[in-house]
Amino acid sequence: MNVQMTQGASRYTKALAIGVSAIAVGMAMPAAAQDDTGTESAQQGRNTVFGEIVVTATKREEQVQDVAISITAIGGDQLEALGYTSAQQVTALAPGVSTIQPNGEANYSLAIRGAANSDFTTNVESPVALYVDEVYISQSSGSGFALFDTERVEILRGPQGTLFGRNATGGLAHFISVKPKFETSGYVEAGYGSFDTFEAEGAFNFALGDTVATRVSLATTQGDGYVTNRLNPEKKLNNSNDIAGRVQLLWEPSDTFNALLNVRFGDENIRTGFFEYVSAPLPTGAPQPDSPNPQLGGYVDLDGDVYAGAYDRQGHNDLETFGTTLTLNAEFGDVDFVSITDYQTVKRDYIEDSDASPADHFNFFLTTDAEQYSQEFRISGETDSFEWVAGLYYLHIGIDDSNGAIAPGFLDALFGLLDPSLIGVANGIRNPYSQDVDSYSGFGQVDWHLNDQLTLTLGGRYIVDKKDFAYADQLVLYPAGADSGADPGAEFIADLVDPYTDKRTDKMWAARAQLTYEPNSDLLLYAGYNRGVRGGGFNAPLLPTATLVTTDFLSYAPEELNAFEGGFKYSFPSGIGRINGSAYYYDYNNFQAFSIIGLDTFTLNADSKNYGFELEAFLNPVSGLDIGMGVGYINTDVTNVPGVTDDIVLPDMSVFPAILPDGVSAIPVQTPEWNLSGLVRYEAGIPSLNGAIAFQSDFQYRSKHYFN
Repeated sequence: MNVQMTQGASRYTKALAIGVSAIAVGMAMPAAAQDDTGTESAQQGRNTVFGEIVVTATKREEQVQDVAISITAIGGDQLEALGYTSAQQVTALAPGVSTIQPNGEANYSLAIRGAANSDFTTNVESPVALYVDEVYISQSSGSGFALFDTERVEILRGPQGTLFGRNATGGLAHFISVKPKFETSGYVEAGYGSFDTFEAEGAFNFALGDTVATRVSLATTQGDGYVTNRLNPEKKLNNSNDIAGRVQLLWEPSDTFNALLNVRFGDENIRTGFFEYVSAPLPTGAPQPDSPNPQLGGYVDLDGDVYAGAYDRQGHNDLETFGTTLTLNAEFGDVDFVSITDYQTVKRDYIEDSDASPADHFNFFLTTDAEQYSQEFRISGETDSFEWVAGLYYLHIGIDDSNGAIAPGFLDALFGLLDPSLIGVANGIRNPYSQDVDSYSGFGQVDWHLNDQLTLTLGGRYIVDKKDFAYADQLVLYPAGADSGADPGAEFIADLVDPYTDKRTDKMWAARAQLTYEPNSDLLLYAGYNRGVRGGGFNAPLLPTATLVTTDFLSYAPEELNAFEGGFKYSFPSGIGRINGSAYYYDYNNFQAFSIIGLDTFTLNADSKNYGFELEAFLNPVSGLDIGMGVGYINTDVTNVPGVTDDIVLPDMSVFPAILPDGVSAIPVQTPEWNLSGLVRYEAGIPSLNGAIAFQSDFQYRSKHYFN
């Protein structure tokens, strides 16, 4: 369960999660000698869920312990055994990685090593890229997808610019689905849990001849919510109502060519409402639970139940995603060719009762109407001394989005101080914004084996990003009963500030240089330099003043990162497991810092330097007993964050000056100094049932971390 931080409380929290479960697996052989791809595990003969898996982090198949990158990989059997059913859960055993959900489960991104963005708006791309089957997912609002029929997940830490399509300074997560096979097979799984939650998934694979195979995969989660609305207790909030599917068609006419068509969809329609009300009068914002709020009819909430509230408006998150990908693989002698063509859309209608009270005061909304097209061409090959890859990448993102609020109580109070003639004339704020992105890049990387033990890796990418942006901040009058920011009956009243348009072209380059040393088959050492880049962009604030609708605050410059990293990977010769570690130093130029100024979210350029390490171990001391441990440490500081001193009139106060002092220092969002995790799992076979029963206990700990 996920619960939003209490309104008006301090801007940080400590988190400790502990889980204990008993998982019964019937009519299935215990996980054992083989990994998810059929390759013999380094722990052959042992019953373990942490066997070696094959990954494609370098655009070729390698055992995870042979990849000189800080990577956490989770195979499909492991995902099932550990009970992971959504994309948000994969960070549980990944040190230095955190899940970000700014406003609900469908809005999802990752934070890695201080690289994070918690913006509600969808034109701001995350510094940590998400990929599904080699396709970049640009919209955070559509990335909180279910994990079903998944072959593996790869989480890569550090800048990724020389191999993957969309350059990212923080790292990436890659979700790879199970592909069609030339056989008839399938499965169905179902589960039942708290809050009448029902989960089911299944897949059916069959051949349509000697050259064509298909795979159909479906998943759904249905259930009551866990937040009680005291005004309508029959309908719990934060419920589950999700369905997702994928259809794949594989054509393989020869050993040297195949084509894979992937069509996927997702649909979510849930009731939102997750704030616990606490009075927090401005300007201090200190929680004062006993203080009646005159703007909310003197409302207080003193029952101490954070899973209950009195919400006059039932919010919702209606989300539809669709995508289709055509992947071509061909061999031309010693050269492999790959073409990946993708088209995807995201449509979202989101609204919440932000004032968390019985008063119709402030109801924040977001709408998304986005489409994306990408094309990648890639060639690769190898000789006795070299392994190389090169390619071209094009990405187009078009969005027509908005944010705002249906806020009659807030606006009436505001206009009572500013312009009494507008009371009742406008009951909402709507901020439509559009953005077109066209990105072109060429990339390449080579691994030069200097001898049997030493490898030099060199890579680079040149990128041209073009963005056109338009933004408006409008007063509107919504019809009675409107429950969507996109209500077609909304009547435009006036512009709060002058509409803003701008465009930018960013020309950037990324680079990588690294040495890898393998003294024996059990130990790998690496050290190198990585230059990561992330394009500039634009902000779309909720309720700005004219001071904030300027290029200084609506536009931000590209981010550049000089990253130095070293690490090791060690596999115990006895086969009892492996231990991996990495240490890094990051020096940013124009770090893109996430900030909240008043009611508005901004990405602003600042300076940042940080260093830290990650250590993870997966052990199988005796057959059936698995132990996983992870620790991440980061020392980070963001300095010279731009600020503004502006006189803004808000309800119940005269002037609110110096919203954010200029040159402030801060900690990046969702970046705890310490990140710890652990898991103990024991699986015992039940020969009479040809199955097994497993007992598992796990925990996560994150030290103090900030939300803005």
